[in-house]
Amino acid sequence: MNNSFANTARLLGAGLRALLVLTLVTGVLYPLLITGIAQGLFNDKANGSEITSEGKVVGSSLIGQQGYSLDYFQPRPANGLGTNSINTQYKLILSGATNLSADDEKLIKSVEEAKAKVVKENSTAGYRVEPSQVPADAVTSSGSGLDPDISPDYADLQVHRVAARNDLPVTQVDKLVEDHTEGRTLGFMGEPRVNVLELNIALEELVAKS
Repeated sequence: MNNSFANTARLLGAGLRALLVLTLVTGVLYPLLITGIAQGLFNDKANGSEITSEGKVVGSSLIGQQGYSLDYFQPRPANGLGTNSINTQYKLILSGATNLSADDEKLIKSVEEAKAKVVKENSTAGYRVEPSQVPADAVTSSGSGLDPDISPDYADLQVHRVAARNDLPVTQVDKLVEDHTEGRTLGFMGEPRVNVLELNIALEELVAKS
């Protein structure tokens, strides 16, 4: 009886010590080590890839924003996002694609309406946008609805409108787009892209200087 109790107590003690050691290693030391490495080597990414303007965090380079006025470059549509009354700027409570097939009448109608809107909004007194110039990302949302980037073609299409509404030379705005166009990742992955938030912050700075 005594030996059985002693063995049980010994096993319980060993199990408790193993629990404490594993808790310390996996629950404290390992997270601290990984956090330290992330902060030291990838500080920007570890903290959410934040974008600052005038000393304030205004968003993340990984998450698109909606609601820009026509004075600014417009992002991709976000038709897959749900609506909510809590976070109306980022709409992060719900995200996703429309899940509509390419031949769905609702999708076809929304694309046609979006194309007509893009043509109308971006045509100026001295520049006419043709429907054939409108790229796919100007009229369709991404898989998440939160894509922060647009194609260089869509950014170029908006240059004349942005220049006209901000009383800027077209060449200056065109150069702004060129400077903020990123190439393919590692030279071969993905497509060239323009981060809308970063581009609009640069636009504000350009307007302030003019």
